[in-house]
Amino acid sequence: MSIKIFFELVEIKAKTASVLPFLIGLCYSYYHYGVLHLGYVTIYFIAMFIFNMAVDILDNYNDYLNATDVHDYKDKTNVIGRENLSLSLIRWMITLMVIVSAGIGIWLASQVGWPLLWMGLYCYLVGIFYSSGPKPLSSLPLGEFFSGFTMGMMIALITVYLNAFEVFEWQAQELLNIAVIALPNTMWIANLMLANNICDLEEDRHNKRYTLVHYLGKSKALHLFIVLNIIAFISIGASVVLGIAPKTVLLSYLIVPFVWKQTTIFLKKQEKLVTFQTAIKILAIGSTVQVCTYLLGIIISR
Repeated sequence: MSIKIFFELVEIKAKTASVLPFLIGLCYSYYHYGVLHLGYVTIYFIAMFIFNMAVDILDNYNDYLNATDVHDYKDKTNVIGRENLSLSLIRWMITLMVIVSAGIGIWLASQVGWPLLWMGLYCYLVGIFYSSGPKPLSSLPLGEFFSGFTMGMMIALITVYLNAFEVFEWQAQELLNIAVIALPNTMWIANLMLANNICDLEEDRHNKRYTLVHYLGKSKALHLFIVLNIIAFISIGASVVLGIAPKTVLLSYLIVPFVWKQTTIFLKKQEKLVTFQTAIKILAIGSTVQVCTYLLGIIISR
């Protein structure tokens, strides 16, 4: 298997969906607690990245096995069938990645406290059953929620907890603060899934995958795409008003024209190979700008 095929198998281009919530969690940790446990968060990042790759391989594997539109999807679209990859090798890769990442996570939990174990367990269950089982989450009208919440919210929460575990208090106000700061990523990650399902609507129906788009219809799903972008920007302003982010984060509004342009492009045409990249760009640019403007505020305030 070449590096290029491996990167496609693990969907390396979509890894911003896990890296950027991690970075915003780091920013919030330092801004509010003034401390970073770089050793622990680096180890966590490695485990998170490995498991994220395992989930994407598992997703491709299950889509390949469960596809009913054999010729078009199995032979032409799915990387496993198109590249004639060994199924036994794929299974070994998934198993090894899950075991290694879980082992790292259990060790981390023994060092910083068992709340990490329960948060990690939730993430593992969602990751595994996202594409596995008789009713995978990705084939139900739940994929957008679970992908957005698990990657956007939980990664940020775990990152904050790892940095501040000595003083972290499980209070409603603190959880709300983290939720607000993580909401842009949550919305944009959910939109990534939504855009994917909009583009794949007919193919999903052929393969008996009845996603949220199937129930809403394409028109309402496109309206939802707009609404989630609006919520993302509202939460950016709210984070400053609530005092959980520096005022420099308001500079993120400078990218509103860019996000609107990408949204307009997607609204006109929903094709996987042509316009799906607009959702990727919105997530990548939007989340990166949020992190950079947050970091700028930290530098100025220190």
